[in-house]
Amino acid sequence: MRVALRFALLAPILLALGGCFSFLGFGGDSVPPSERQLSSSTQALLAIKGMKQESPIFVRIFKEESELEVWKFKDGRFQHFRTYPICAWSGGLGPKVQQGDRQAPEGFYTVGRGQMNPRSLYHLAFNIGFPNSYDSANGHTGSSLMVHGDCKSVGCYAMTDSYIEEIYILAREAFAAGQTKFHVQALPFHMTASNMQRHRESPWYHFWLKLKEGYDSFEATGRPPIVKVCSKQYMVNVSFAGQEPGPSEACPSYAKLDPASIQTIDGVPPTLVASLGGMGEAISRPAAAPQQPVMAASFQSAPSNSQTAFAPTVDMSASPVISRAAPPKPAPKAPAVPAYSAPEPTYAAAPQTAQARAAASAARPVNYQAPAAFAPPPAAPAPTRAAAAPAPAYAASTVQVAQPDPAALQNLNRSGKGGKLPAGDSTAPSEELH
Repeated sequence: MRVALRFALLAPILLALGGCFSFLGFGGDSVPPSERQLSSSTQALLAIKGMKQESPIFVRIFKEESELEVWKFKDGRFQHFRTYPICAWSGGLGPKVQQGDRQAPEGFYTVGRGQMNPRSLYHLAFNIGFPNSYDSANGHTGSSLMVHGDCKSVGCYAMTDSYIEEIYILAREAFAAGQTKFHVQALPFHMTASNMQRHRESPWYHFWLKLKEGYDSFEATGRPPIVKVCSKQYMVNVSFAGQEPGPSEACPSYAKLDPASIQTIDGVPPTLVASLGGMGEAISRPAAAPQQPVMAASFQSAPSNSQTAFAPTVDMSASPVISRAAPPKPAPKAPAVPAYSAPEPTYAAAPQTAQARAAASAARPVNYQAPAAFAPPPAAPAPTRAAAAPAPAYAASTVQVAQPDPAALQNLNRSGKGGKLPAGDSTAPSEELH
């Protein structure tokens, strides 16, 4: 009895000491984010897709859709693993031109082990590699452009902490297994023919034509294209007859390569490829002869038709992170008896964000509740039929719509698709020199 009484008296003291030790860094979850392991659900998804967490990775970023894709090497090609919503990006469509323009970069980049930042002020980060040789040749300035956490962006691509943690771990494991660098395609949008036509009048259209060549090549082969720079332009899947020119030098004669004939993957040693099951039939066949040499005379070329030349065979199945809307159903036939219903209320348009798209997904790591300013008005009471009077008609003018609060709109939408951070945002992160 006395022992039990003494324990009851000591229990609150022991609990208090445990809390102090945890506060001081002793005990609790003391594993740094950069050293954590993948969640059990992510490991299960890798197993379902037949992928290894240490296999090489490839990354694509789409501004307009606010999406970041991670692809894993399997069966001789990169196959889609997961799509993550980008929490915030700043600027508009188009490449970064100068430091301070708060523009997120676009182009072909590579990330080495030294560009990983486990001690970022924004949870975890990796440097995208801006400026690359193309940026430097064109005088584009800026530094420390990152993909990081904390959902704040001034020229960077910001993720939620849980998403950047998963992406960071996948890259860390790939480096540990032997990948020397991974490629990042930072693109303005999915570069389909319809999207290119939609942006035909953009001043960056001809620049995007070069990015589309790399996009189409990856869609067709599942492997990063060979990218070189000359005449201050990207050159995709080319082979120069003589010495390779510098980024600012005029392009000499070159031959266009068939993407399927490329036998190597930049950043993935052949021994690592062999250990993961080889390159597969699509790449083990004899290399096709290159096309006839052509002269690089002009870069104001017609839109690329490689979208039709190579039929995409990459697994583009729906991601478990982002749920895509089902195709629209045909309109139902009109009923025989007229139906009376209240008209659809029109709400103030709010920019679509990655957070709004993923709000219904079970994989979202944070709880989300729309601000009260955007709550729809209460539904009108159902009309009752009078014995001698026809069913009442509802006038659209009776619908009262709450006007959105500009502050609430900023809190709801921090992506670059319509709620971009203003140029004078005083809460912007200061770690990066954009």
